[in-house]
Amino acid sequence: MGWNYGDILDAIETVLPGDSPALIHGDRTITWAEKGRRTNNLARALIANGAKPGDKVAFYMRNRPEYVETMAACFKARLTHVNVNYRYKPDEVFYIFDNSDAQTVVYGAEFRDTIAQIRDRLSKVRIFVEVSDDTVADFALRYEDLATTGDGTPLDIARSPDDQFFIYTGGTTGMPKGVIWTQHDLRETQLTALRKLGPVPETLRELVEAIRLQGPGPRTIPCCPLMHGTGMLMALSTMLSGGCVVTLEKPSFDAEELWQVADRTKAQALVIVGDAFAKPMLQVLDAAPGKYDLSNIVNIVSSGVMWSVEVKRGLIRHMPQVILMDSFGSSEGVGFGSSMMTKDGEVQTAKFQIGERCRVFDENDQPVEPGSGKPGIIAQGPPIPLGYYKDPEKTARTFKTIGGVRYSIPGDWCVVEADGSLTLLGRGSVCINTAGEKVYPEEVEEVLKTHPAVDDALVVGVPDDKWGQAVTAVVTLSASGRFDEDAVKRHVREKLAGYKTPKRILSTTIALRAPNGKADYKAAGEFARRSLGAG
Repeated sequence: MGWNYGDILDAIETVLPGDSPALIHGDRTITWAEKGRRTNNLARALIANGAKPGDKVAFYMRNRPEYVETMAACFKARLTHVNVNYRYKPDEVFYIFDNSDAQTVVYGAEFRDTIAQIRDRLSKVRIFVEVSDDTVADFALRYEDLATTGDGTPLDIARSPDDQFFIYTGGTTGMPKGVIWTQHDLRETQLTALRKLGPVPETLRELVEAIRLQGPGPRTIPCCPLMHGTGMLMALSTMLSGGCVVTLEKPSFDAEELWQVADRTKAQALVIVGDAFAKPMLQVLDAAPGKYDLSNIVNIVSSGVMWSVEVKRGLIRHMPQVILMDSFGSSEGVGFGSSMMTKDGEVQTAKFQIGERCRVFDENDQPVEPGSGKPGIIAQGPPIPLGYYKDPEKTARTFKTIGGVRYSIPGDWCVVEADGSLTLLGRGSVCINTAGEKVYPEEVEEVLKTHPAVDDALVVGVPDDKWGQAVTAVVTLSASGRFDEDAVKRHVREKLAGYKTPKRILSTTIALRAPNGKADYKAAGEFARRSLGAG
């Protein structure tokens, strides 16, 4: 018998103290008793409106309690979660809805205009649910009505460990792809990491008994968006342990707000994405040492981008009790490796202990020997995703069988040290990772080339203290166009999400392509780094 998230929630809701907080957002607190009733009502309402097991539900909202509640309702109703980047422009949002075959869309009221723009093209969507404190669009159901109508009792339906969970990721090639996890396999990847810290409940009965004895799980603040894997999976883990997910109110990350909320809620865990979050967090603490009571914080977890040892050192200075957990993985392979830093032991930046399910192969699928100094590509064995939704070609490229074992190989390169640890070299492609957001250069290049001043363009990532990598364009100019950098930026921002807009656009006369027409990203990257004085 395998794990199913809906079954887990049904079971733990019977033993958790009803008044223990499940969700906190500003002045609003939803207890576990309330969350159980609300999510049971919502699950029943979605089914009553035509949702069937396996149907996809697109989540289009910022961090808020309704995101976590809707996840729980989907698990209970056997519906499949689909995350949508709320920074996307209308055509990008349409792509996710359409590619995922979403039958239901749950969206925040602030995105009503975007939904209205594309609604006539969404022939597959049957249910629109709007999260609003006021009236809703005439084509949508009101979320709060669905959550509060009904007797709130469990659904009492048979579920399967093969019920699915989608994580849409920008990846390294082309448009976003839906990574298909079964709930059992995704749960097992999370337990694998926890087993390193000690015994864990291995059955639903053991989990229920542990919560009965130990009480609710931790209070966790996902500082990063729930629509990204890092925040989403940590919120999921917190929920399934009977803990409390605390969400921040401001639309963009504000380090001062974080520390105020951490102090007020007595949070025990924070979830961030590397230096892009950690640096402003440290700056606020350095500016006012001792202002906030952070004694309850046990750990800070990061995944996705560089988290430098210097910044870690600074955070520990303010919170000597904290464990800093740096996780290395991807939507296609959770838990490739990890590192832990405390006041008693530092770790090098980008150095990780390899997970027990990982191997490192060379380009000929041969194992890389530790200490050889030879770069290799990281592969993770089962449990891994089923593949990419509706994309067998990309599935075959990423999920390969080597020596009779099926591995997930998203494309991360590393050196295996003599002690078996990994030193990351980076993704072996042109994908840009900017503050945890993945940007595919060709998409931005095509928009740049529609501006009359631009003849050709390449987009590269330049090392940046704040963003990890700053999206930077190198362009050649057309004969007739007058180059205005700010105007070209505005042109891109009108068509793509803001984080895809280049931080700088540099003009050049160097050849951007080889004689065969292929892009010369190496030359473009060197020119950009030299021009900007970046390392």
